[in-house]
Amino acid sequence: MTATDLDTAPYLDPARSIAERIGDLISRMSVEQKVGQMMQLDAREDLEEQVLDRHVGSVLHASPRRLARAHELVAGTPLRIPLLVAEDCIHGHSFFEGATVFPTQLGMAATWDDGLVERVARVTAVEATATGIHWTFSPVLCIARDLRWGRIDETFGEDPFLIGELGSAMVRGYQGRGLDDRTAVLASAKHFAGYSETQGGRDASEADLSRRKLRSWFLPPFERVAREGCRTFMLGYQTTDGVPITVNEWLLSEVLRGEWGYDGTLVTDWDNVGRMVWEQNVQPDYAHAAAAAVKAGNDVIMVTPRFFEGALEAVDRGLLTESDLDRAVARILRLKFELGLFEDPRAPDADRIAVVVGAPEHAALNLEVARRSLVLLRNDGLLPLTDGATAPTGRAVGDGTPRRVAVLGPLADDAQAQLGDWAGSSGQVDWMPDGHPRAMIRTVLDGLRATVPADWSVDHARGAEILTLEPDPEGDRFPDGQPRWPVVVPAPVDEDQLAAAVEAAAASDVAVVVVGDRIELIGEARSTATLELIGGQIALLDAVVATGTPTVVVLLASKPLVLPPSVDRAAALVWAANPGMQGGQALGELLLGIVEPAGRLPISFARHVGQQPTYYNQIRGQHGNRYADLTQTPAFPFGHGLSYTEVVYEDLRLDADAYSIHETVRARVTVRNVGERPAHEVVQLYVRDVVSSVSWADRELKAYRRVVVPPGSAETVELTLPVEACSVVDAAGNRVVEPGVFEVLVGPSSQPEALLAARFEARP
Repeated sequence: MTATDLDTAPYLDPARSIAERIGDLISRMSVEQKVGQMMQLDAREDLEEQVLDRHVGSVLHASPRRLARAHELVAGTPLRIPLLVAEDCIHGHSFFEGATVFPTQLGMAATWDDGLVERVARVTAVEATATGIHWTFSPVLCIARDLRWGRIDETFGEDPFLIGELGSAMVRGYQGRGLDDRTAVLASAKHFAGYSETQGGRDASEADLSRRKLRSWFLPPFERVAREGCRTFMLGYQTTDGVPITVNEWLLSEVLRGEWGYDGTLVTDWDNVGRMVWEQNVQPDYAHAAAAAVKAGNDVIMVTPRFFEGALEAVDRGLLTESDLDRAVARILRLKFELGLFEDPRAPDADRIAVVVGAPEHAALNLEVARRSLVLLRNDGLLPLTDGATAPTGRAVGDGTPRRVAVLGPLADDAQAQLGDWAGSSGQVDWMPDGHPRAMIRTVLDGLRATVPADWSVDHARGAEILTLEPDPEGDRFPDGQPRWPVVVPAPVDEDQLAAAVEAAAASDVAVVVVGDRIELIGEARSTATLELIGGQIALLDAVVATGTPTVVVLLASKPLVLPPSVDRAAALVWAANPGMQGGQALGELLLGIVEPAGRLPISFARHVGQQPTYYNQIRGQHGNRYADLTQTPAFPFGHGLSYTEVVYEDLRLDADAYSIHETVRARVTVRNVGERPAHEVVQLYVRDVVSSVSWADRELKAYRRVVVPPGSAETVELTLPVEACSVVDAAGNRVVEPGVFEVLVGPSSQPEALLAARFEARP
């Protein structure tokens, strides 16, 4: 085809329908070009081979320099089919230097605020699209079940309803007003489905799930975002009932494409197709693996380089037909036409980058999210350290008595660790070895120094180290050539560091000890056997608390950790997740009382690793309600979070005693603030099906509302509950509402003792 012929080709005519353009282009493509369109390859590898020899349709992990080169190469190809550029923008555009990095998804979930989460996704899309990104692999809709799993921080927590609400908000923010909006990125709901139901917390292990269990808990968040219009789904790594999700016909064809009518694009996770050959050993070679993946409905094959040869061999051997490829290629091309990439490849825009990446208004939103994500778990009255008044400088106003604060711990001034996983220096990309600019990040030490009254002093000592690394004895590469993570070795107690921290604490009026985990303990293939603090951190906490100096423990950790007994003797405990670039400033403001505690746990904290699982909505029925040697109750339950005031719930009432299945319950409760500071309360509504035909959860979150109640005031809060939401999945696998008696439970957390109850009857 000559250049002149190409210029008049129907697929390049934007006046034609997308269906016409797709049909014309597919008719011009060779089988090699079709297979290439289905491939998504790592742009850190040989771009010339990927674009010119393998006709790649999508790339990920492209540094700014390599992305420019990729677009140049595509412009010189015969059909000039634009690239679909993807990246893991999970809590901000974290692999672009200077972009805004928000709290992790688990931290965002602690806000219980879908509007705030939607704004985060919108900012992320605006920054990402300026740099040439079209597709983000987010939101993560996995349900946190075993806290040992390394990817807990990427989830929205343990509750399917909360996950669905926040995930849908994120989809709306990413995709904006539609794909023709140049600030829209494709959202990708992952990991479909059941990936987080692990064996022993081990990443990507067999998910021992029945179809009924999948329908009960794991599928609802995905169905919710499918209805929201999420344009792509990413498949999990694991097998379920012996079948890799990649080729699970029931899940992909019957449920997703069939029952839900989903017509979006499916992408495998990294080398899912190859893993069926070299890891799961369920396919004899790449030809059979490629054929099985395509026939099961996969469209984009992420980073399986040998898929190219495998798919071509499958066609030659009759395992695949070109029409099988055409279905997948058509879905991929539809995205490219809807994004307008044939008219504008949406390459990096230097002018937009200068204006939007790391913009001041984005930093302001980041600080707002960080403030709202912090969860006050316990407080004996020490906090807040001041009454919250601020001087014109932004510092807290003291009472005229200079105070000395010791800020201690290995994470008190660790800027990159504060950002968590998928954040620059976290190991997934190679062009940001030092992470994000230090000047953009406020650590806890920075935040306190900037926030305490001018006549206070702030001292700092590390006090402990967390870990060192050793090479994996199995070698530095997996069979597919990917690097193995080094092995974590807990750091020994450093007596000199410990002594310096104890001395600083003993000489201070308040000690703030910042402990937790680091990136080496977080993420894919980095699950942990224990949940305890490692290295010298427990020794540090024990020694500081033993000084008698009032101590605030800040847990800066990717997930709930098990804390030592000395923390029970500390004055206060705050969980900060990985709070992003502005996390230290937010923590300083919280401790000084400039902002109110507003976060609530999206996940339960265990007392001991042996309690796993600790999620609140477990199935009723077992012998007893404790272990012989330990309670089963969590250290802190789902939904928990304190204020700097006292809040009382009273007078729960429903607007009727009975409803039909198609009606809506309206519940009203009085929330009374009997303290002296504002209450930022999350009013939570749970439902209990008193008698069900199948074993079911004791209670399930079905609604929540954030309210601010001034001191000495009371608010009447109304929550609505569609009776259709009070469903179970019956023994036949059907989701139904069974007529009978239900309890509405309303309160500040999932803890049964904290909930008011009112009953209603559901009638056919």
